[in-house]
Amino acid sequence: MPRTKGDHEARRRDVSEAVWQVMATHGFAGLTLRAVAAELGATTGLLTHYFPTKRALVEYALDLLEQRTLSRPRRTSGKGLAALRDALLDILPLTPEAIDSNRIWVSSWDTALSDPALSADYARKYAQGRDRMRERVIAAQELGELPAGDPTDIAAGAESFALGLVVQALFDPAAFPPQRQTDLLDDYLTALATRP
Repeated sequence: MPRTKGDHEARRRDVSEAVWQVMATHGFAGLTLRAVAAELGATTGLLTHYFPTKRALVEYALDLLEQRTLSRPRRTSGKGLAALRDALLDILPLTPEAIDSNRIWVSSWDTALSDPALSADYARKYAQGRDRMRERVIAAQELGELPAGDPTDIAAGAESFALGLVVQALFDPAAFPPQRQTDLLDDYLTALATRP
């Protein structure tokens, strides 16, 4: 019996879940056709229908990670400084899903740094994140919640603070549980709002 488009899409979703599970469990370094096939309960031959090369698998995994990141529900508690805080909280590994996503992103950095095209793509993604933060910084400045200053620099500092906190929390979760991450972020924002 011939396969339908629905069957193909369902199988592709199954493959996506297997890729995600392998990355969440073994990190990006553990992402191999063999590991995905084992997670899926299939042969590597079946996977080569979807991913003829390891590079195709890596590109797909990064696209999947970006799709999941962008489709995650976001906090929306207000404008200005509250919106900036929401954006930064959305980056942090505060939930099991966010921990998995961050583990995968951080473990993918090595692959991205060794591939000029992927490195350029990551630079673009981080620049877009800074641009979104910059808009929130400007709104907070217009509301009088943040002092004057270069919003591009403030956004870069805020993103850097959050990414540094991500790394600390991933490597030492006992020392950086969710409440401490939130407290540190709030301290950072308070210092930012009260700086001369």
